[in-house]
Amino acid sequence: MIVFLIGLLRNTRANVAMIFALAAFPLVFMTGMAIDYTVASDKQAQLNGFADAAALAAVTPNMMGQSNTAAQTAAQNTFNAQAAALSGVTYATKNLTVTINTTAGGTRTAEVAYTAAAPTFFSGILGMSQINLAGGATATGGLPPNIDFYLLLDDSPSMGIAATPSGIQTMVNNTSAQGGCAFACHETHPSTDNLGNPGGIDNYQLSKNLGVTLRIDLVRQAAQNLMTTATTTMATTKSAYRMGIYTFDVGINTIQSLTTNLTTAGTAAGNISMMTVYSNNWLTSSNNNSDADTNFDAAFTGINTIMPNPGSGTNTAGDTPQEVLFLVTDGVEDEVVSKSGGNCPSITSTKGSAMSIGSTCRQQSLININPDWCTTIKNRGIRIAVLYTTYYPLPTNSWYVSYVAPFQASISPTLQTCASPGLFFEVDNGGDISAALSALFQQAVQSAYLSK
Repeated sequence: MIVFLIGLLRNTRANVAMIFALAAFPLVFMTGMAIDYTVASDKQAQLNGFADAAALAAVTPNMMGQSNTAAQTAAQNTFNAQAAALSGVTYATKNLTVTINTTAGGTRTAEVAYTAAAPTFFSGILGMSQINLAGGATATGGLPPNIDFYLLLDDSPSMGIAATPSGIQTMVNNTSAQGGCAFACHETHPSTDNLGNPGGIDNYQLSKNLGVTLRIDLVRQAAQNLMTTATTTMATTKSAYRMGIYTFDVGINTIQSLTTNLTTAGTAAGNISMMTVYSNNWLTSSNNNSDADTNFDAAFTGINTIMPNPGSGTNTAGDTPQEVLFLVTDGVEDEVVSKSGGNCPSITSTKGSAMSIGSTCRQQSLININPDWCTTIKNRGIRIAVLYTTYYPLPTNSWYVSYVAPFQASISPTLQTCASPGLFFEVDNGGDISAALSALFQQAVQSAYLSK
């Protein structure tokens, strides 16, 4: 390009060539300066990201229990460590300012401001050796709040599905007399069904004898482990947590009413077990409910009544704890509903199905078709954390194929809508339910007080 321009300047045969040559120099430098500014803008965006992280580091749950000086040091270290590793930027630690203010009420504001410079290439020819950069971020957090946690755990027969694909196959292989049933149903009178199991045992006991871990087993362990996680977190954040544990099937069952003693809650969690029925289709010897054993309406009605209106979770006189509802389920409703005008409810195949059983109907469907209990509870200011234990496909089960498979793809999105922002987790069969529940808990704790 330079040689070409010089050639044009030497060409005296045309004024146009001379004018073009003279105009080309500023065009070249303008293009070069644009490149310099683009590179500098990218570096500033990265530095602003570092400032965000630094401000947030000063108001984490652990840091809120420490002094302003400690918070300031944490923010400085976070920014400096990342800025030092960023190439193409001239930065000195003296050019960082971190200001921490904490009110008497426990609200902390962290302000981070920096200056730096991005060396230039093209602009340096014109005497501009660098482009100055400046930016910052602000984060605000309160003292970790006091929170009441309510666990609402699905213990219906579908939680008797094996926790892994191999476990499901083991159950199918050992229930050939039943057509390959994958459900480890817990029956008090299995002889009524002629299951064909050794010794006349039910499928639940069969799963135990075969060493098959069920989803309800993992839910039980996850609830117990959560109490340990909550105890450790509470000691770190200096907050007060209480736990209530409930299961649901045809109704809601109290495992542990709200308590401050998380050790007691952990012991109670060990009593979580799968729902017991009389036999196939029979809830009791006198109640044939066609195995409609998952009633979300009853569960949400019950828990909504149990949970009081939440407060802000501060230690201010008259204030009450925040409230978080943990829902652990496979998201499939199976309940008896009334007929309307002699007909079962009309439900699209993507949401479920309803079939007549005498004077009533059996509805197999997504959670929250009617009414929308999740919205009702969230509108009270209660956050909902949802752990979806994926409803694993059961192609050997004719009921699943006919009544669940058509709307299975809609289960996860529906449950995600039920959850409060950022409080949804899905665990596939074979996944770690305990780790997922712990992660949800930590997210619920952090999102309870942190803002940016």
